[in-house]
Amino acid sequence: MEGSQKTSTGLKVGLGILLVLFLGTAFMASKLYNDKKETEKTLVTEKQQVMNDLSNMAKQYDEAIAESEIKNQDLVAARERIQGLMDSLKVSQNSVNSLWRYKKKFSALQEEMDILLAENDRLKVENEYLATSLDSTQVQLAERTVFTDSLLVQNTELATVVKDASALQTVGLVGMGVIERSSGKQIPTERARRSDKLKICFTVAKNALADAGDKELYVQVIDPKNNVLGSNDQLEFEDQVLNYSLISRFNYENRNLNICEYVSVPNDSKFEEGRYKVNVFNDKELISSSEFVLK
Repeated sequence: MEGSQKTSTGLKVGLGILLVLFLGTAFMASKLYNDKKETEKTLVTEKQQVMNDLSNMAKQYDEAIAESEIKNQDLVAARERIQGLMDSLKVSQNSVNSLWRYKKKFSALQEEMDILLAENDRLKVENEYLATSLDSTQVQLAERTVFTDSLLVQNTELATVVKDASALQTVGLVGMGVIERSSGKQIPTERARRSDKLKICFTVAKNALADAGDKELYVQVIDPKNNVLGSNDQLEFEDQVLNYSLISRFNYENRNLNICEYVSVPNDSKFEEGRYKVNVFNDKELISSSEFVLK
């Protein structure tokens, strides 16, 4: 009888231990699951916050550009960089490292914007001061002519520097759907369901300072549902991640070069109806952008 009581007590103790272990395991599993969900929710929220901040920054640039009588190329270039980052953020993965890189890039753009807008405000104040300090219409006209000529000279010099810079630039970026016959003949079409491929064409502009040889540009095609078509591979830089559709490789000989690339139908299905966006990047820099519609 005494032995049976000891056995019963031992079983109760063992069951108690197992129950405690089970409850502890269940608690930890529940906590880990909840932590994961909370992390995912936080990433989505923070990603949207970064997108909102970038959108507000873009609006500030739009207002500053609209107020300028002569387009400030520095503001325009900064606005294009923000748009490129927003497009990349839309299709980026939700991860801590990716979001950190975008936040870092946003901070850099914020600092750049503070400097550019402060300089723009300074120029506006100087312009207003010059306008109000003139004594007569004749003097106003003379001073404004001198000021305008000075700005035109500066813009001309800036255009020359940009034109002669070593970085490759593209012009005439267009996208379209094409029907491809068995003979290889291609017929342009605006119909999404009839398109066998997307044809992306652009011209690499002549640049006397660029080194001749093998070059490559990254082409990004985004469909109406914000999906990156093609290979959708990722290229990581220090401060951003680029999702691209294809790499355009070519031999550059310091003269205008016409290039066409193709994106096939995704997953043996059909292209979506709607607006498509095409971006061309030289490394991480957005150098041209275009849109087209498939009906």
